[in-house]
Amino acid sequence: MATLTVLGSGSKGNAFAIGFEGELLLLDAGFSLKEIERRLQCAGLDPAAVVAVALTHEHGDHASGATSFARRHDIPVTTSLGTWQALARGGEPCDFAPVGFHQEVTIGSFTLSACPTSHDAAEPIALGVRLPTGTSIGVAYDLGRPTQAVRYFLRERHCLVLEANHDETLLRTSSYPLVVQQRIAGPGGHLSNHDAARLLAELHHDDLELVILAHLSQRCNNHDTARATVSQALGDAGYRGALVLAEQDGPMATVRINGPRQRAFAL
Repeated sequence: MATLTVLGSGSKGNAFAIGFEGELLLLDAGFSLKEIERRLQCAGLDPAAVVAVALTHEHGDHASGATSFARRHDIPVTTSLGTWQALARGGEPCDFAPVGFHQEVTIGSFTLSACPTSHDAAEPIALGVRLPTGTSIGVAYDLGRPTQAVRYFLRERHCLVLEANHDETLLRTSSYPLVVQQRIAGPGGHLSNHDAARLLAELHHDDLELVILAHLSQRCNNHDTARATVSQALGDAGYRGALVLAEQDGPMATVRINGPRQRAFAL
């Protein structure tokens, strides 16, 4: 059985840990090395159990502690080539395991795949994680617009981590300058609550058991608004699983992902 722990998600930093059979995969590392280790330990997780750091893109709130954590624990960073090159320009190198649209990589128990996303970064990706049990997890945030490729990539996952970054009204009435508002709401920015709700309703299937809303803006969103918008759409689609809203100041309680259900077929 797989587990997922939100170490923290929001404008100030993003990191998740997937666990399986005593191994951990760190998904994004948007905190300092010291803070990542502290949050892992507070969650009852051993930093030495992390076998790789997987990154969606190079922005600081997703990657600031990635290379230092990887060097300290002698593990690889797996991400797109463009993200890796952007990271390499800003710090000391560590081991690199490339992952791309047509290039899976297996590290320990975790097989990773990737799909390009629309965001203002070097080569941003959504990540897919498959475990030996068949459990499948999709992670997509900072994705601007959910392209057809992203929709296809995220289908049939047992767990989805998807951004619900902002409420459109709260963004328009925020103190952000107009150019920043346009960047956030634009095709290279972030998904709104309604964008996330529509996408999740489209992706719903009987075996989807866990949805985590990530990267909520502290200025332009709140948990009640995001939950109400997304839960309505998921409920209308027939979703009966868990809906978790990621906290910025985590870590949060570890949750289980059961994975493929055993089905009985009549002979």
